[in-house]
Amino acid sequence: MTIENSVTTSPRHLESIKVDNLLINFTSEFQQIWDSTGSRSEPAAFWHPTPAPDLLPGFYPLGDVVVPGYENINGVKVVAVVREAESPSEDPARGKALSRPDDYEQIWNDSGSGAQKNCTVWRPIPPDGYVALGLVCSSGEKPSVHAVRCVRTDLVIESYVGDEIWSEGLGGIHNFIAWGITLPAAEAGEIYFAPGTFVSDGTGNKPAGNPTYALRMKIQVQTNTAPKVPVISDFMAPLLPETLEATQVAMIPWFAVDQYPTSAFDDSSELTHYRLERKDRYRLIGQGHNTEDKSRLFKWTAPRTLSHDEARTFSRITSIKLDTEWRAEASDNDRPIQFSAKLSKAFTHTETSSIGWATSNTVVAAAIVPKDKMLAIYQLESRYDLITEDGEKASNSVPYANSDSVYWIEYPTATDTAP
Repeated sequence: MTIENSVTTSPRHLESIKVDNLLINFTSEFQQIWDSTGSRSEPAAFWHPTPAPDLLPGFYPLGDVVVPGYENINGVKVVAVVREAESPSEDPARGKALSRPDDYEQIWNDSGSGAQKNCTVWRPIPPDGYVALGLVCSSGEKPSVHAVRCVRTDLVIESYVGDEIWSEGLGGIHNFIAWGITLPAAEAGEIYFAPGTFVSDGTGNKPAGNPTYALRMKIQVQTNTAPKVPVISDFMAPLLPETLEATQVAMIPWFAVDQYPTSAFDDSSELTHYRLERKDRYRLIGQGHNTEDKSRLFKWTAPRTLSHDEARTFSRITSIKLDTEWRAEASDNDRPIQFSAKLSKAFTHTETSSIGWATSNTVVAAAIVPKDKMLAIYQLESRYDLITEDGEKASNSVPYANSDSVYWIEYPTATDTAP
């Protein structure tokens, strides 16, 4: 995942997310296509996303939106919109990221519903190698092939039919039901997010034959050289300076963080992503210089470096979990974008740990040090911080270290004492 400026003809701060040769942005502008006024159904309306051409030129919807009620959703609802990037795919054999549908298949019309306006719902028929992420509504005529775009299959993840959004009819007899999309658990290092569209097979049943899809992206991680293991050249084990600190950064899009400043979406917001920083450095736990004539036992205790309270507070404020998948709960319908995400084990620094984030026990180290020897013990400690684009901390820090990251250093070594 990278961030790329959208081409604009008027000021816009929100940047597009670039995934290979696909640009993803978000709009909160819609045109109402139909509502259920006059019908025997609960209030609802179909809306077509209309990204402003001066702000998001060349961006297309992935499908239409159905919302219970008759309230105006402009400036409230948020959905993803897409555009072909100017640069081609990293793999030329993949071709373009987007394609217009070859045609449409009508799956429902509101004939007999009693609604004041006519409505038809259409399923886009994608070309080979592409999939449709939503349905398209019209007042009767077949939609234009330019109404939506289909997405290349490697840029999406197969998902599940979610909860019912709206049904035509009352009393348990439904001719049409619109369903949401439920996301699978994200693989490590990825984020999946729903396009905001709906699915249906045109009946009162839950679709079973047609798969649903969501967008996917890698969590971009910027890595730096790890701090070097300390070297001791005399009988003193100095504390290490801050300059030996190494930083890794995971770029987290705005919709995956609970700290995002609005409950829905603000076109004027400058915040597009966060930096989840992991800073690593070695910390001296203890040292022992045996000046006696025989071997001697030394024992040290490292202070607790993982607080479950701090980790829970961090997750509650940001939604980010450092030890497992994190996602919006099914009941959390007021999120701007539904998502599922998981950090890689390499970034959460648990790939070498036998216990991971499961415990915060102190580290007790003991060693028998020969005469005229010094032994120092260091521990690699990480600290996690969520940073906004302007450099401000968005939450508390979370420290982490484990018993697998303890390093013993002896002085003098066998090489130092060799004749």
